[in-house]
Amino acid sequence: MPLSRARKLEYMQRLTGFFQEFNKILVVNVDNVGSKQIQTVRAALRGKAELIFGKNTLMRKAIKDILEEQPEHPSEKLLPLLVGNMGFVFTNEDVGAIREEIAKNVVPAPAKAGSYAPSDVYAPAGPTGQGPDKTSFFQALNIATQIKRGMIEIVNPVQIIFEGEKVTNGAAELLKMLNIEPFEFGIGMTHVYDNGELFSVKVLDITDDVLQNRLLQAASTMASICLEIGFPTLASLPHSISNAFQKIASIALEVDYSFPKLEEIKSGAAAAAASAASAAPAGGDAPAEEEEKEEEKSVDMGGGNLFGDDDDDDY
Repeated sequence: MPLSRARKLEYMQRLTGFFQEFNKILVVNVDNVGSKQIQTVRAALRGKAELIFGKNTLMRKAIKDILEEQPEHPSEKLLPLLVGNMGFVFTNEDVGAIREEIAKNVVPAPAKAGSYAPSDVYAPAGPTGQGPDKTSFFQALNIATQIKRGMIEIVNPVQIIFEGEKVTNGAAELLKMLNIEPFEFGIGMTHVYDNGELFSVKVLDITDDVLQNRLLQAASTMASICLEIGFPTLASLPHSISNAFQKIASIALEVDYSFPKLEEIKSGAAAAAASAASAAPAGGDAPAEEEEKEEEKSVDMGGGNLFGDDDDDDY
């Protein structure tokens, strides 16, 4: 039933008001989502976010009205996304938390012949509950079976549906026969609009830990390259200093020359050796002089392994 002019005006005023009240939006898709499921999500987000759906033409008109009054308003970025069954979730809360709340509300769904599969589906190995008269059906699907206790069993798991491809009649019938509902349908989230910036919802998967790990990996790669080409940077400098110090310390030990830092390291090594010797069982100790000499050779001469194994080249 078409909306009356008064209701259209009310809808547009409400949508325009949301753009003024909230600064964050989740752009969502509601394909295969029923009104009851939407109401469940709306109730879960009450007090945290506002969901609004409607005709794309009305949404475009509301955004264009905003742009007429404020030509530089960033809501213009949303216009290309107004395609298909979509809507907006307005909020001032943490977008990640809102996303998690929406993702909780999914319902199982059977595989329908002719529809595009959102994910791969496998028929599990084991009993099917079907009698030997259905053997030809499984053979037509190229599924290896055996008869046990008068029932058909699938020998090995077999993929019968491929992500992005149409579900065949045979696959849909088999899953129905096995009482399997392989898919889940819920409100899909595609983009985030945050204070005028528009980006993919996948960006929300990038946590602080992920960023830290990637930064460390990049720094390690940069340090390795700089060490290899002999170009000093903040990433490679600690390694270069460590390598140079180890070479200097090795030469000093060889010519029986000492300096304060080397003496400090030797004292620490000697203390560690004495501690190890006191903790070791009697009878198997090496002579103290040989042990101390061995310890001096094996001690790490400082620097520290900041990003990975130190390179032995001198830069």
